[in-house]
Amino acid sequence: MNALTRCLVVFSCSLWSLAAAAAAPLLSPAELDALRPSASVRVVDIRDAEAFANAHIPGAVSAPYEAWRGPASNPGELPGLPALTALVQRLGLTPATHAVVVSAGDDTSDFGAAARVYWTLKVLGLKELSILNGGVQAWEAARLPLDDALDEVAASTYAPALDRSLIATRDDVRSHLGSGRLRLVDARPAAFFRGEKRHPAALVPGTLKGAVSLEHSRWFAPDSALMVSSAQARSVAATLPGDDGRPTVSFCNTGHWAATNWFALSEVAGQKNVKLYPGSMVDWTADPQPVLMDNVPGRAGQLLIDARLWFERTFRR
Repeated sequence: MNALTRCLVVFSCSLWSLAAAAAAPLLSPAELDALRPSASVRVVDIRDAEAFANAHIPGAVSAPYEAWRGPASNPGELPGLPALTALVQRLGLTPATHAVVVSAGDDTSDFGAAARVYWTLKVLGLKELSILNGGVQAWEAARLPLDDALDEVAASTYAPALDRSLIATRDDVRSHLGSGRLRLVDARPAAFFRGEKRHPAALVPGTLKGAVSLEHSRWFAPDSALMVSSAQARSVAATLPGDDGRPTVSFCNTGHWAATNWFALSEVAGQKNVKLYPGSMVDWTADPQPVLMDNVPGRAGQLLIDARLWFERTFRR
């Protein structure tokens, strides 16, 4: 074997080792328990502070989901980079950290919170990322230890920059809408896609023009908050129009359910060039320019939706 061949073999083996060492996007409780003693692993608990204080995975740090969300007018918007930088520094995170995001594990919508935080951390430059499949409920069901100690961690000095290749903006979508150059995937329940319901902060019911519907709940077994295997995820992903290299944009109302679709398509099913539109339909319908949409009901239908929202706001508090 000549020197060039030896170098190529060593290089190939190094690449294989790096790939083999990459963090799995989904971890079972047993897998997380095995990794937990490593100093490079940081468990990021996104439940509310009270739940964290009562009981959490030993060594975890508290970072409630609200801290990762935008303003009340549209929680889907990314917080400003200074706020996100302060947050990741407080948690002691750096690109060398294997961050494992842990939610309550209550239901499929709760998984969306973990997926949204995972996406945000990836946008901030972290690559070694995982989600605990099933959250704290799965951890408890596995009879693994919980703690109530409030440990402090050393802050980092990491100064992230946004990876905009993972983000779709309103302008990105508008510039390609109707061209066929984007694959638009609506993660909301079908009633939103069909224009029968709207988010209270969205001004118009309906969906983006040319979008297809793939409800976020499709990635879970019936009556389960556990995401399906990668093989099953690829089967669900195959129900979408062809993955032909076009950018895929996942959206919903405020970038929460859409984060599950982004995570499943990009991280579990392994599709390339998948983006998240964080502001989603609340941002889209706030555009003062005319917006291109499908499944928009007539005036009478919109008034009926408005009446339902008023009733819920008034009598179901």
